[in-house]
Amino acid sequence: MELTTTRLRIDRLRVYDAQALFACRTAPAVARYQGWRPADPDEAKAFIERQPAEPSTGWFQRAIRLREGGLIGDLGVCLPHEPGASAEFGISLAPVHQGRGYAREAVRALLDHGFGVLGWRRVQASVDPRNAACLALLRSLGLRQEAHFRERLWLHGEWVDDVVFALLAREWPSASA
Repeated sequence: MELTTTRLRIDRLRVYDAQALFACRTAPAVARYQGWRPADPDEAKAFIERQPAEPSTGWFQRAIRLREGGLIGDLGVCLPHEPGASAEFGISLAPVHQGRGYAREAVRALLDHGFGVLGWRRVQASVDPRNAACLALLRSLGLRQEAHFRERLWLHGEWVDDVVFALLAREWPSASA
């Protein structure tokens, strides 16, 4: 999956992205909300090397890049194993690139592609409810909160809540208008 927007390219992570991915994923403002943070750039490189070129099901990560620049974050996507099941996504952006609309642009491109090209019926995202910026992003794109699980996940030494947002394909055109 490769996508292009006005300002971004979403494509395969490359080995040369390891240092930037490590820096993004270990920044405290990002790492707090992520289940995976690499211990060092070598672990980030090994993670990149395990990513499938053409995924058909399951989780995979893609790079979020400025069209005329380097890696600014990553987009995780889980393609469903069964037809009609929910796809899932998650996004991380380096703190210096947050607040500029890049996350919205990347997720909008993903949803356009998922619903329009891949034929997704439903998409969902799971988020720590303390991540106010992500909650606002999901709501702004028309996703609705479907669940709030109290202390569902053990993450970085503490029990954290998990909030699930979702959107149906038939809701996407009106949500993005």
